[in-house]
Amino acid sequence: MRLMPEQQDETVDQRGEIRPTRRTTVPALEEILYEPLPVLDRGFIRVVDYMGDDAAVAQAARVSYGRGTRKTSEDQGLINYLMRHRHTTPFEMCEIKYHVKLPIFVARQWVRHRTANVNEYSARYSILDNEFYIPAPEHLAAQATTNRQGREQVLEGAAAQRVLELLRRDAERAYAGYTELLNENAPIGPNDATQPGLARELARINLTLGFYTQWYWKTDLHNLMHFLSLRADPHAQYEIRAYAETMLGTLARWVPMTYAAFLEYRMNAALISATGLAVIRRFLSGEQVDQRSSGLSAREWRELMALLGRSSTP
Repeated sequence: MRLMPEQQDETVDQRGEIRPTRRTTVPALEEILYEPLPVLDRGFIRVVDYMGDDAAVAQAARVSYGRGTRKTSEDQGLINYLMRHRHTTPFEMCEIKYHVKLPIFVARQWVRHRTANVNEYSARYSILDNEFYIPAPEHLAAQATTNRQGREQVLEGAAAQRVLELLRRDAERAYAGYTELLNENAPIGPNDATQPGLARELARINLTLGFYTQWYWKTDLHNLMHFLSLRADPHAQYEIRAYAETMLGTLARWVPMTYAAFLEYRMNAALISATGLAVIRRFLSGEQVDQRSSGLSAREWRELMALLGRSSTP
């Protein structure tokens, strides 16, 4: 079950209620408002609130150079200009709030992005559900030999089966120990020999990082795009990338003009160093350039050649 029963009831109520408003709304985002969008095996993303739209970004930009709300160009062109020249303040005028259910190890990566407001489900006050993440077989891979934080060859056959068994066994054993420590049904009268359960804030420490937690996460549009530029990147860990890719879909619904500019100037673009740019100019002039004469390190040279679709060796 992706939503707890009370959350399911709340979602039905929220989606069934129509509220009159003078605020800007975005029909495409309203279609999925409060709806859980599945991620991984038991996780989800829900948009639960938002403020602003593409027009709000353009309006904020026009105010900043003294033109009020008078249009001097089409919104898409202005938003492209803002994105291209990294004028970020107008994007900060829009905000969005998500309800996210995610494995604890993904949450620990996620909170590295500190430019957001977070309120997480507390296992000090409440009891965590018996829900833990088990990777799909196609994402069960061995440690990469050239990248300390990456995966390489997908495990198959008996090796894959053994890993899945260990992951499931350890999670089930950890949760059994958790419930035993909690001992929620123990009598606590003065004449009872049975001891009361361990405090919830202590009982939780034996759980694995694969268990699911939940939080509300609110951020502005500029910082959301920064998060997505890193976590929707192919080099990001698959599990957090799965969440980022789902969030990209919500971005496309919410601010389609900004989304198009984001893809054009950030996600599908490349940042090139001054030395790298000089190498490109030398190529364009017809000069033969190799790594030794380029001024780039071996890694920088390989990265630049990959961007240009050229071989990194003569």
